[in-house]
Amino acid sequence: MILHRNISVIALLFSMSLFSSAQAVVEAASSPSGVASVRNGLDKKQIAPLDDFVIGIDDVLAITVWKEPDLSKTVPVRPDGKITLPLVGDIQAAGKTPEKLQHELQVSLASFVAVPEVAVIVQEVKSQKFNIVGQVAKPGSYPLGESLTVLDAIAGAGGLGIYAKSNSIYVLRLRPDGSSVKLPFRYKQVLKGTNLSQNVRLQARDTIVVP
Repeated sequence: MILHRNISVIALLFSMSLFSSAQAVVEAASSPSGVASVRNGLDKKQIAPLDDFVIGIDDVLAITVWKEPDLSKTVPVRPDGKITLPLVGDIQAAGKTPEKLQHELQVSLASFVAVPEVAVIVQEVKSQKFNIVGQVAKPGSYPLGESLTVLDAIAGAGGLGIYAKSNSIYVLRLRPDGSSVKLPFRYKQVLKGTNLSQNVRLQARDTIVVP
């Protein structure tokens, strides 16, 4: 009887210990800091693949402020590179990673929201594209592939038209300050394997002009 009673007491104490531990975990997860910690972990996993991605013009961003639905918006990046959010106003987004923009929004919102928790997710990538216009079979806007060159782009657009001036082709490239530069491309030289430095890798928002 004594042995049986001792075993029962030990089992009861063990059960109470497990219950106390479980209750502590639930309370920690239910507290604001616990929820924030869990949410931060999810957010980091969600945006991790885009840590090195640089936001560009026309990209669509989903901005979420934890427990502040009126401040959470889905916004496009305007041609001036900025987005507009309640309380924050205009803020530069183009040229920054989602992580950097997230930090800047947290700092800006700190004057209005106690410990703001912000997540920035690139919902649609529209900035990574180039244009080709003029005397090609299929002019238009195309997605920018990795290591895509001018010659690749012309081939992808169906090749030159019969009236194309192959020695007058150029790439119109926008600079960060808004100005542009022309990069000449002599089609026949590149095909012959000479002056291959003209066959540059394309960048986002480049425009290939084929007169």
